[in-house]
Amino acid sequence: MKSRQYRTLLFLVQFLCIHPLLAQIPQVPAQLDFADLTLKITPQAQREIQLDVDAQYRNPSYFKVKQDRVNLYLPIVERELRNQGVPDDLKYLVIQESGLIPDAVSTSNAVGFWQFKQGTAEEVGMRVDAQVDDRKNIAASSRGAAAYLKKHNNQLDNWMTALVSYQMGLGGAKSYFGSQYSGKKVVEIDRNTHWYFKKYLAHKIAFENQTFVFVSNQPRLTEITVQGPASMAALSKQFGVTEAHLKEFNKWAGNGKVPAGSHTLFFVKDGSLPLEPAVAKDKPEANQTYSASAKNSPAYKQASSYPRISGNTTKASQPNQITVNELDGVQAAKTTSPERFSQEIGLKEKKFLKLNDLDPEARIETGKYYYTEKKKSSADVETHVVMPGETLWSISQKYGIRLASLKSKNRIRKDSDLKAGMVLNLREPRKRGESIPVMPVNQAAPQKRTEIAVTESRPTETRPAEAIQRQSAPPTSNRSNRVMHSVRQGETLFAISKKYGVSVDELKSWNNIGSQNIISIGQNLVIFKP
Repeated sequence: MKSRQYRTLLFLVQFLCIHPLLAQIPQVPAQLDFADLTLKITPQAQREIQLDVDAQYRNPSYFKVKQDRVNLYLPIVERELRNQGVPDDLKYLVIQESGLIPDAVSTSNAVGFWQFKQGTAEEVGMRVDAQVDDRKNIAASSRGAAAYLKKHNNQLDNWMTALVSYQMGLGGAKSYFGSQYSGKKVVEIDRNTHWYFKKYLAHKIAFENQTFVFVSNQPRLTEITVQGPASMAALSKQFGVTEAHLKEFNKWAGNGKVPAGSHTLFFVKDGSLPLEPAVAKDKPEANQTYSASAKNSPAYKQASSYPRISGNTTKASQPNQITVNELDGVQAAKTTSPERFSQEIGLKEKKFLKLNDLDPEARIETGKYYYTEKKKSSADVETHVVMPGETLWSISQKYGIRLASLKSKNRIRKDSDLKAGMVLNLREPRKRGESIPVMPVNQAAPQKRTEIAVTESRPTETRPAEAIQRQSAPPTSNRSNRVMHSVRQGETLFAISKKYGVSVDELKSWNNIGSQNIISIGQNLVIFKP
């Protein structure tokens, strides 16, 4: 026993000598500079952010892989941000969005380093077609992200709220924050600060002082202008790297070929950089993506869309095909009774009802997701802002938290006590006697998010990254802007959203449209015009 303890101690000493930073995990300070702001962080927020910082360091090998990619790609990100006058601090957002995985993709088709949807990518000058996808180009996508963030900051006049707008869109940020932070240079970060910004701070703290640490010979990414058309095989011989290496670092090139015209080719001169997915093996965190090629790797799954759906979504109505918030689940293909539905999925009715906090009289609704294993006692995010029409049960299903736990944490027992705008705790129990904060309905945080199949994404019209899709609650202060639209042949959700100036995700939220984006001719859609 003593010998084993000695060997273990010797290993730890040697390990820490090789990796000294593991003994010095960055600590969240009480005050921090961000862009042109001074952030004053409360003790509770410090503890919350520190948990996410610690998670980055939990697995040294995966931290090293991610760090290698950070050191490789961030100089280009810094350059593109600087060229457009965006603060250098915003570079850490790309780590949060994709782990610097070039082909990260989501079920709502947010793609690449900065997680852009096609429509938004094209709006900021990127090319997205069968031959070129600039979202997978570190330089082009960083230019687009810089333009997007700068545009939002020009309207919000605060880099913190501009950063959060990357998650919820400009309209969502305006609704959520109002003008309370416009022009402010000192901001307090506390328990109520938006989770997306606190998650960003964890990435900034984890990586800002670690440049060129754990790096294998400090490789540099080479940028060469080439004229197409050209094959990767021919270019690999020209530049002395393998064809596989060129394809790995130029996933922007459709079918592995450089099309006609002038393009920038990326490669590492000695080709020595590890090519493993640069994501950490820890708990899933909000807004973290993983690539299609790495979906079976020990990677973070994005937690920015709720419910988060992964697996074989083409067979979501069959058991053992998908997970819902990382729990086994299934999607109802039709409205039916719990008895019949439980028979179809091979569960005893009593167990199915218990797993989903349902009464025997409940109806199973088409398109809704149900759990086939026990829900969790807490969610992966801190809070939820109650939207009109939501119930305690629907919130518990959205996050995969047991209904009893949700009620207990918030000391609330029935739906009649639930009010739109309430900020419910999803992780920490509310203190005895502590009242539940209530936000004005028109400033409630958009919470509805899309489902994640490969990863998750963000609304095309609002934020380029979806890790998140926002929940766009119908306006309650003015119902005169409500219109009905009858779907005509050939129309899509995207076309309808453009017609009325709303987002696809708003349409889906208002009309309970599932992740398959299915609408039918003659279907009446409720729309709240801005």
